Amino acid sequence: MPTDVPSEITFDLASEAETQRLGRALGEAAQPGLVVALVGNLGAGKTRFVQAAAEGLDIPREAVNSPTFVLIHEYEGRLPVYHFDTYRLGDIDEFLELGADEYMSGDGVCFIEWADRMEEVLPRDRLNITFEITGELTRRLTLAAGGRVSQSVLEVLQNGHGSD
Repeated sequence: MPTDVPSEITFDLASEAETQRLGRALGEAAQPGLVVALVGNLGAGKTRFVQAAAEGLDIPREAVNSPTFVLIHEYEGRLPVYHFDTYRLGDIDEFLELGADEYMSGDGVCFIEWADRMEEVLPRDRLNITFEITGELTRRLTLAAGGRVSQSVLEVLQNGHGSD
């Protein structure tokens, strides 16, 4: 990884629209094999962020729903998108039984909500996004890259979105 490019960037977002713009930018920058690990409290905006990212991957926002009860949704766009919600899973074995390894090692883009619950089986090369609620509609998102693919996406976001 280039040493002049940070592997972690924090965005202070003043509105839901800014959060959605960042999500769309991530979708536009997404590459095959990208794993996005989403962490944050209930109501922090993880699913809305995935909806915006899906738009950037040429998937209609309204097609994307929270996979809380289904556990995984698959969408076809510029790249295949796999959207997991691990909140209701009892343990890591249940996550792996969904075929998570195959999804994460494939050519699509994986979004994993509540990823901190499955951290030990996630690939090192992933883009961790931590959502912090800073106000009713404001958020602080910290994006951290763990390898080549996630670092490449982070570079695009840094150059194209601007960080705070």
